[in-house]
Amino acid sequence: MEHILKELLSRRERLLINDEKLRQSAVLVPLFTKDGAHHILFIRRSQTVEHHRGEISFPGGLCEKDDGGLEATALREACEEIGLAPHHVNVLGMVDDMATVSTRYRVTPVVGVIPYPYAFRISADEVDEIITVPLLHLLAEGNGREESITRGGKTYTGCMYHYRDSVIWGATARIVKNVLTLWNGVMPLTDTSSSP
Repeated sequence: MEHILKELLSRRERLLINDEKLRQSAVLVPLFTKDGAHHILFIRRSQTVEHHRGEISFPGGLCEKDDGGLEATALREACEEIGLAPHHVNVLGMVDDMATVSTRYRVTPVVGVIPYPYAFRISADEVDEIITVPLLHLLAEGNGREESITRGGKTYTGCMYHYRDSVIWGATARIVKNVLTLWNGVMPLTDTSSSP
């Protein structure tokens, strides 16, 4: 599966955002297998970070001059935030850039496969918890539809995913949608009847 996904990502024309007014960032989209089912890893951002407090996102952050590239940024941030060593990530490629409206980031998602279980070390300053979600649940009927959510007095309408008491929205939800579309092209996940 991994080599097929990697090949597909390498051949796919990626949507790039070339807006110099946006700050370049990168996130890691960690995929793994647990109990025979494919999952995706998210974090809930802490209440002390500067932006996107308490929101569900992927490990990641702003690019730094010393990073040496977008992949390196995503891996560095994942190491800092959840203790995931870069050499434990099998990077498969990147999906379309996303722009965040409120914080003016240009986000490049780096897709990688990670080992599981893993001895994660959460940075309490940046992350409240790790959330792992089965891909089948994200594909369940009613997930990924257009909805509205109000945060900080502003209402956002767009694609949203629900898992237990969490709502995945904004750029993170758009990245999820792209990854699920790509995944379905490689390995269709049609049994959407089961959701935890």
